[in-house]
Amino acid sequence: MIIGDNRELVIENISTAAENGDFHVKVEVNDPVLTHEESTRIIETYLDKSDTLTFKAKSFVARKIANLLTHTLNRDTEITGLENIEGLTGGAIITSNHFSPLDNTAVRFLTRKLGKKRINIVSQETNLAMPGIVGFLMNYADIIPIADNKRYMQRDFVSILSDLLQNDEYVLIYPEQEMWFNYRKPRPLKRGAYYYAAKLGVPVVSCFVEMQNLPEKDVDGFYKVKFVVHILPTIYPDPEKTVKENSIIMCQQDYEQKKQAYEKAYGKPLVYTFEEDDIAGWMGSEAQKHTA
Repeated sequence: MIIGDNRELVIENISTAAENGDFHVKVEVNDPVLTHEESTRIIETYLDKSDTLTFKAKSFVARKIANLLTHTLNRDTEITGLENIEGLTGGAIITSNHFSPLDNTAVRFLTRKLGKKRINIVSQETNLAMPGIVGFLMNYADIIPIADNKRYMQRDFVSILSDLLQNDEYVLIYPEQEMWFNYRKPRPLKRGAYYYAAKLGVPVVSCFVEMQNLPEKDVDGFYKVKFVVHILPTIYPDPEKTVKENSIIMCQQDYEQKKQAYEKAYGKPLVYTFEEDDIAGWMGSEAQKHTA
């Protein structure tokens, strides 16, 4: 299921960014752009209303919708590596590659298999400004916003994470930062997820989602894709090291694990020269031949 227009332009942006080594830039063309005041208002609204009955009621509905979407979109999803989280107890931060507004359903599918009733997802505050049903889910389906707001990130955000993790919850953080549409390759990771894991003393459940093309067509120019969620070895902070040291080591280990998972899944080394096959489901020049 593909969400968003201008996919060809987005793919062109991905190609340019990959060739330039700009792996954390925004490639979508119609994402909301917020002023500082609008961003602050979204964060303040989230903090003010997240404990209200109305917010909780809407969250209940949003969670039901998200679970229905998860069931619908992951009928064929496979999970490998469950042995890597055997015996895992308590809260944890989950990391995964970020390629779709709906890729979290693959991780949600995993956590529901593990008996978790919900998964908390860290997302940029701009996503909470999206319209329609996607915007509703972004506001109420257990989303924790992040923003360029030092006071919020250092105080409120850490407190929210700490409370959730102490209550044995799972929190999904995308260390690649920006979403790159159907991009198969793992990108270099930002250190934030591992900083919080080290600071709060919780493990990182490392995941990599493989995308396999299916023969059925989706929208024009694209095949449907199937997910394979690879659970990689769990990464633990070393109590003998500082938060910064741990965050660097954990980040490097996670990238190496995702790189190895990619190379095993697709049977080729990870290089960032752009190829049409980098975009899962995309017909590329094949579609052009059919329309010529």
